[in-house]
Amino acid sequence: MTPKTKLIVSFYLLFISMTQPVMAQGMFTQKSLTLDTASKAAWGAIEDCRKRGYSVAVAVVDRGGNVQAFYRDRFAGPHTVETAIQKAWTAVSFRQNTNDLADLLKKGVIPNQVQHNPGALLVGGGVMIQASGEIVGAIGVSGAPPGKSEKDSIDGACGQAGIKAIEEILEFGD
Repeated sequence: MTPKTKLIVSFYLLFISMTQPVMAQGMFTQKSLTLDTASKAAWGAIEDCRKRGYSVAVAVVDRGGNVQAFYRDRFAGPHTVETAIQKAWTAVSFRQNTNDLADLLKKGVIPNQVQHNPGALLVGGGVMIQASGEIVGAIGVSGAPPGKSEKDSIDGACGQAGIKAIEEILEFGD
């Protein structure tokens, strides 16, 4: 190799090593939501649904599907508690927003058995939370009417508003 080629390869390898997760002796690092950030996302979803005239429950789960923050508005139905948690868990577990999963199920793209996976709920309202292309959790909202379709779920729109409330943290936080 010529000295110029060696230099280019060295810079390329340096660039690759800087863009990969830190690995040392079988370990790696990953991003996680703080309790404050998860709570801020949940509260953002509650506020958005309130502005739309709906009382909902909101759950934020971490990347492993564990509940990290939860709010239930005063008039949200009793079923909304478990439903919000299941929507968030489903989104993070399948690594896809639940409205997209519901649409794929309806179109027959994914097997019907997927909806019978324990804990899975394939209806709109579960939205993945990502930071720097990495899934860090999900938000699930339950209690608003379905909207025109699962794809246009009001619960999903409120969940997106919750994520928007933490958008700056997701983009610039470490």
